[in-house]
Amino acid sequence: MNRENASHRKVVVVGTGLVGMSYAYALGIKGLVREIGLVNRTLDKAQGEALDLNHCQPFVNPVSVNAGGFEMCRDAQIVVIAAGVNQEQGQTRLDLIEKNAAIIKETVPRILEYNPEPILLVVSNPVDILTHVAIKVSGLPPGRVIGSGTVLDTMRFRSLLSEVYEVDARNVHGYVVGEHGDSEVLVWSRVNIAGIPLLEYCAACGKSIAARKKSIEDDVRNAAYHVIQKKQATYYAIGLAMVRITEGVLMNQHSVLTVGTLMRGEYGLSNVCLSLPCVVGSNGIERVLASPFADDEEHALLDSASVLREGLSSIGY
Repeated sequence: MNRENASHRKVVVVGTGLVGMSYAYALGIKGLVREIGLVNRTLDKAQGEALDLNHCQPFVNPVSVNAGGFEMCRDAQIVVIAAGVNQEQGQTRLDLIEKNAAIIKETVPRILEYNPEPILLVVSNPVDILTHVAIKVSGLPPGRVIGSGTVLDTMRFRSLLSEVYEVDARNVHGYVVGEHGDSEVLVWSRVNIAGIPLLEYCAACGKSIAARKKSIEDDVRNAAYHVIQKKQATYYAIGLAMVRITEGVLMNQHSVLTVGTLMRGEYGLSNVCLSLPCVVGSNGIERVLASPFADDEEHALLDSASVLREGLSSIGY
C-alpha cells in the first residue's frame, strides 16, 4: 500500500484482551491507520475499549475506533488475531495448543466471510502452530498469513547486546529464529554491531561475549516467564512488535523481520511454520531470507522444527 492511500488504511483486531488492546493503543498513537475495528466475543468489552480509545483523539492523529461483529473485517487491509487463552504461570506456550487452535478454526472462516483476501497477523500462542492452522483453514497464500513469530525475541536479543556494548540497540543486528518458545535459536554467527561482526567488535572494544552468552540466551528465552511470574501477562512489548510488523505491511517497507511463516524447503524444512528473517511488504511475506547459519545453529533450528511438528501432530496436522 502506498503512503498516499493512508486515508483508506484499516486494521481490525479480533480479541480485545491485554495483547490486542496494547497493540490497538500503540497503533493509534503511531498514526499508521485511519480506522481500527475491534471484535470480541463479549461485545460490551469491545465497545468499552473503543470508547476509551476514542477519548484519546485530542492527543493523536485522527483515527476512528469502532466495535462490532465480524462485519468489522470488511475492507480491512490487516486482521489481527489476538483471541485465545492466555499463558499462565508455569505453562509453556505449547500448553495452549488445543484450546487456541479451536478458536482459530472458528475465527478465520468468520473473518473470510466478510473479507476474502486480508492479510492475517496471528499473535495468539502457540503462535507458530496457530499460524500453520490459520494457513490451512483460510486457504490463503502462505505469505498473507503472518505469525508474530520471534520479532519480539529478536528485539530482546538486540536490546541485551546493546546494554553489554553500550550502543544504540538500533545499531545492533542479530536474529532469533525457529519457534517462538523454549526451542528458539539465537543466531550468534550473524550478529554484527554497525556492520562489524561481533567477534571483531569484541576484540576492538575489549569486551568478550563468551562469558555473557549463556546469561543472554537464558534472558531471551525466559523473558516471558519472568514477566508472567511478576505481573501475570506480557503485552506492551508484543503490542509494539505487532505495530512494527503492521508498519512493514502498510508502508510497503520491505522490512526484514523474523516473522513466522510456512517453510517450503528452507533448510530442508517443509509443512511447518517457524520464524526466519523475511521481507515484509504490502503483500505480506514476500520472501524468506535463508542463507547458511553455523552448523550448530542449523541443527538447533531443525530440532526446533521437530518440537513444532510434535505440537501439530497433537491436533491432527
